[in-house]
Amino acid sequence: MKKWRVNLIFILIILFGAAIIGRLIYIQVIRHDFYKALAQGQQKIFKPLIGKRGEIFFSGGQILAVNITGKYLFVSPQNIEEKEGTAKKLSQVLELEKGVILEKLEKDSLFEQIKVDLTKEKENALEKINLAGVYLGQTSFRKYPQGSMASQVVGFLGGEGKGQYGIEGYYDDILQGKEKFQEKGSIGHFLSEKSIKGSDIFLTLDYNIQFTAEKLLEKAKENWDIEGGQIIVLEPNSGKILALANFPNFDPNHYSEVDDFQIFQNSVVQKIFEPGSVFKAITMAAALDQESVTPQTTYIDRGKLEIGGWPIYNYGERVFGEQTMTEVLEKSINTGAVFTEKQLGHELFLEYMKRFGFFELTEVDLQGEEFSENKEFKKGYEINFATASFGQGIEMTPIQLARAFCVVANGGKLVKPYIVEKVFEDGRVIETQPQISSDRIISQKSASQLAAMLVSVVESGPYTKRARIPGYYIAGKTGTSQVSWSALDIDKQGYSNKTWQSFIGFAPAFSPKFLILVKLDNPTTKVAEYSAVPIFQELAKYIIDYIEIPPDHE
Repeated sequence: MKKWRVNLIFILIILFGAAIIGRLIYIQVIRHDFYKALAQGQQKIFKPLIGKRGEIFFSGGQILAVNITGKYLFVSPQNIEEKEGTAKKLSQVLELEKGVILEKLEKDSLFEQIKVDLTKEKENALEKINLAGVYLGQTSFRKYPQGSMASQVVGFLGGEGKGQYGIEGYYDDILQGKEKFQEKGSIGHFLSEKSIKGSDIFLTLDYNIQFTAEKLLEKAKENWDIEGGQIIVLEPNSGKILALANFPNFDPNHYSEVDDFQIFQNSVVQKIFEPGSVFKAITMAAALDQESVTPQTTYIDRGKLEIGGWPIYNYGERVFGEQTMTEVLEKSINTGAVFTEKQLGHELFLEYMKRFGFFELTEVDLQGEEFSENKEFKKGYEINFATASFGQGIEMTPIQLARAFCVVANGGKLVKPYIVEKVFEDGRVIETQPQISSDRIISQKSASQLAAMLVSVVESGPYTKRARIPGYYIAGKTGTSQVSWSALDIDKQGYSNKTWQSFIGFAPAFSPKFLILVKLDNPTTKVAEYSAVPIFQELAKYIIDYIEIPPDHE
């Protein structure tokens, strides 16, 4: 009997042990993933923490976009009885229009933001008046310390925390902070609240060159009442953008106050124009490369051509007689450009336009880049090829034109323009490597010939002497083109009386360190000689002194 009891206890122990082992196998092996997730769920909060947004800097470290913590003012309209009086008092303190504030106070809501980034003085003033339904909160927000400087380049952070336009838009994914969960210990207290900051971005823009370029555009507004303007400064050997200036611009700190959203667009990469006579240099480059002409090739200019019933004149209906190809560029002769294109042939002319990248995006790292398919030009009518040879009837963006001239400046290679120099990501530094075509668009010989011709344009041409800088060889070309009605969004054939005026040049001409494109929208001057050329000269002289380029000659 005693033995039976011992055996029973022993069997029960074995069964109990087997049950425990079976349960452990079930939990730790069969349902391992489920219980692991359950345990992690007890140690984490499922509301993620978002790391701070990455910051944006000029190449020299000056801040373009930064995150700051500060006070903001909001109201609860349903809790405000005296809306008129409240709006008046807030208007006086905040220096905002009373009507704008009153519009928000009259909304049927519990929350309306009035102003962010309050100064300490305004905070104190608001606390003293102590208005019902008016509150101060603390938050982190985006600040642009440079104000309107490089505004179309940087863009802004929208109300939903998404980057809009420019760098903020194009690089939004890497600028955004990364998500992390708050980890909680076994007895309930938080072990950490770690989150990963977004990547910091350093641009290729030089603060001083950018500042000078923007001041020159403001000066152009004062002197020639321009409707708009753009300046690009590039390193032609790499595609690095040293300055990218627009006029007019805006303050990204107050983007919500802008009425015309077109001002957010970066005209350098988003607006199409007809380049005019600067394009004669590209036509000449193609013809030189095919040996269809040489710098000394001559033709007889009679001042007028007629193609398919369409007359083509030189500027001012001038007649020049016998001229070399160098003189065609020096005197900017329209009929000479048509002659050059004919020697090359339409098929090859079209092929070179493709090679120079006029029918595709440059893929510069800025949001919203546009390009024209040039459908009208591609129809292949004789008159289309003729006018395109001197830059009318063919469309492009300023960045496409600047890239094409880099081919001439660097000895024949196509570069990809870029504006981000390096990215700081997860403790690593990722530097942008220049992208340069392995094949030459034109031969080095052709590029050198054309560079010498463009130096002659500046040294001997009647329209470009203002571009000269003592001691340096400057290569450049002017352009003045009529603005089509379609470019003004007017449903009408032909051209208006408005003009685009431009000058593009590089220096030192035979070992270029920089290339500048100046484009002005409808200045009060008749031609670029009096508008774009002096701006180029002033900026080029500043850069030469700034980066201490030694002179070419005494």
